[in-house]
Amino acid sequence: MTEEQIQEKKKYAGEKRPSMKRRDEGHDYKERRMYMITIEVEGRRPIFGQLAGDVFAKAGSGNEPRIVLTKLGEAVRNEWLGITRYFPQIEVRAVQMMPDHMHGILFVRSTLPVHLGQVISGFKAGCRKALRAMASQSVAAEPSLTAKGLFAQGYNDLILRSYEELSVWTNYLQDNPRRLMMKRALPELLRPFFGLNVGSHTYSGIGNRQLLTAERRLSVRLSRRLTEQETEREMQRLLEAAREGAVLVSPAISPAEKRVMRAAFDAGYSTVVIMENGFTPLSKPHGEQFYACAAGRLLMLSPWEHHNEKRKITATQCQQLNLMALEICT
Repeated sequence: MTEEQIQEKKKYAGEKRPSMKRRDEGHDYKERRMYMITIEVEGRRPIFGQLAGDVFAKAGSGNEPRIVLTKLGEAVRNEWLGITRYFPQIEVRAVQMMPDHMHGILFVRSTLPVHLGQVISGFKAGCRKALRAMASQSVAAEPSLTAKGLFAQGYNDLILRSYEELSVWTNYLQDNPRRLMMKRALPELLRPFFGLNVGSHTYSGIGNRQLLTAERRLSVRLSRRLTEQETEREMQRLLEAAREGAVLVSPAISPAEKRVMRAAFDAGYSTVVIMENGFTPLSKPHGEQFYACAAGRLLMLSPWEHHNEKRKITATQCQQLNLMALEICT
């Protein structure tokens, strides 16, 4: 880890780092909704299990990437599945144990008598009780582990906003071991980097930095004043160049730019996207971006620091990002 990464990690130490979402202050956490919960081990120690399998094995083959649980991991998983014993209003829809954290999906079918946070606190208490019982039998996963320090403070929650999201959540949980194995196999492509100097700017990012050395790099900048016919003509020109090996570079701000970059991405062409929001040591690509980075055909860059709040990009920032795209292509 570089000195820049160490300093970034220190900067985001603690529960309020960007990977941990804050509670939705306007939401009633007792009401009927579905949630995806993420809970971390204190210090991110890999005490729940070990990664096993073949990253290229197909699901159902018996050798696909998976987590082989420790006794503690099994106990924690059983506690999660047993939440409904204490709160019959809750249906446990899924759980995915990872070496140093866990994900679970809970469906609150009817109004809870307590805040969801108290449910999670009760779950953690049950896990600590199970750990103490294991320690008394000398079967704890880690001799130095104490029940008090089992979990990191707090938890992360996502609220289901549409039923289409549920399949995304489920796939995310099921595919988590494969993504972890890929991250370990391809750290240069799937882990964030910092202090990358390109021209007169310094970037953080994730993805294939070798795209910056491609022989042909084209800036995608399409004015909103272009007619539909002009836009279509430019789009076809850029996509043809990408098909022939050119790397398309853009912040993808205007609708036409978004169309070009999306079409190039969907076609499997190489792209560099310059973003307003920066990265942290805990940042990771999601969904399609993850596999595009792993395949070496995507690079995401940002010249600015990460922020948690939503910000509307300014006209000045748009101009700056477009100039950066031009500089990268020069």
